[in-house]
Amino acid sequence: KSGLDPGGAWHAWGMACLKAGNLSSAREKFNRCLKPPMDLNQLNHGSRLVQDVIQYLESTVKPILIADDDYFATLRELEATLRTRSLSLEMMCEGKIQHNSYYQECLFYLHSYGTNLAIISFYMRHDCMREALLHLLNKESPSEVFIEGIFIPSYESGKLHMLENLLETIDPGLESWGVYLIAACKYLQRKNYYHILYELQQFMKDHVRAAMTCIRFFTHGAKSYTELGGKQTWLLKIKDHLKVYLQEVSRSSGRKKMAFTFRKKMSAADVSRHINTVDLQMEVTKFLHQCESSGTSQMTGSSLPTLFGNNNMKMDVACKVMLEGKNIEEGFGIAFRVLQDFQLEATEVYSKVAKQLVKQQKYGEIRQLLKCVNESGVAAKNDGDNIILNCLNEFKNIPAEDLDNLIQDMDSDENKIQAYVMCNKLRSAYLVSVRQEKSRAVQLVQHVRQLAENSGDDVVKAICTQWL
Repeated sequence: KSGLDPGGAWHAWGMACLKAGNLSSAREKFNRCLKPPMDLNQLNHGSRLVQDVIQYLESTVKPILIADDDYFATLRELEATLRTRSLSLEMMCEGKIQHNSYYQECLFYLHSYGTNLAIISFYMRHDCMREALLHLLNKESPSEVFIEGIFIPSYESGKLHMLENLLETIDPGLESWGVYLIAACKYLQRKNYYHILYELQQFMKDHVRAAMTCIRFFTHGAKSYTELGGKQTWLLKIKDHLKVYLQEVSRSSGRKKMAFTFRKKMSAADVSRHINTVDLQMEVTKFLHQCESSGTSQMTGSSLPTLFGNNNMKMDVACKVMLEGKNIEEGFGIAFRVLQDFQLEATEVYSKVAKQLVKQQKYGEIRQLLKCVNESGVAAKNDGDNIILNCLNEFKNIPAEDLDNLIQDMDSDENKIQAYVMCNKLRSAYLVSVRQEKSRAVQLVQHVRQLAENSGDDVVKAICTQWL
């Protein structure tokens, strides 16, 4: 008469019937006020009214569940899991709980008015993981429902292995779980739960991604190569994963193509390249670890470069290897292989090293570097000269004797003249200029005379004028 919503009254009446044990009458009353959700896959447990009903029924069913000794209950669960061979999609849990009328009542309300997440969460609460998984597959629920309803509760309660076993029992190839497993991996990565991620990737036999996770374990948080030296087992694991992947690829290429749809693919050539990178990183790690242990290490950087970074980081590795040994020659071999394997800009790296040596005032080591570069067999004609010119461009205050030695080591007279001019040694520039072929010598001497005039060096200007 007053036009009020009767839903609340029907709900209260239904709850009263439930508490009185009159289940059929309760269904009738609730039918008047409960409605199924618009979207069964929404990420919640349905309306508050449905949750109240389930909560009451579960609180009634609880004492029956824990009447037995917990250990025996767990053993029976295990037996039940082992007996579960058929893939029937019947939503029946293999424990005594299924015979309980209140449990059946919960399922009635959940299937009539609940979301998929509510149904799955109910199964999980009552240790019916298999039923939860089959419901997920049956309803083709999105991966968010799997994460929220099954995956998170599984790893939080230490039942990840049980989940993995069931996934494999239901589908030995794991293909029907691919979308869900990839979503779980992304979720773990976002959360930075890398140990669980690695465990899951191994279960998925996703060897390429597992190798990537091992790279993170190796590099993450390390402040020195001494620390990386203690983490070399991860490098061995990377190699193991990549080798197993290569074996699987070669096995499957002989037969009909296998449908590894959700596992990361990589060409055999790329995998081999990565294995070489790991081998080289092992050498680098061993060498730099020894350098740090013996105290020859001098470079300190904010980040620790490894060969798993971009090209700039790889160049930093090459520099570090050359600079941290007892002398340039000791680390040059490894650095040279880094430059060759990754086709890095060698002259740029050598110039960086030379500039560091100037800062450290190790001028003899620069000559050693030039010797190594020239003997490497792949240096272009002017590489050594360019390294010195790059240094002089930045450092004008190299001691006179060391400067002369460096310029004398240059191959091309043209470059020597350029170097002398850069360092304002115009007399030396003149002396090299006059040794050139006549017409070229005239040009060079004229240039030196002009520079002498500009800088007010009357002596050199006079010498140039007389020669011309």
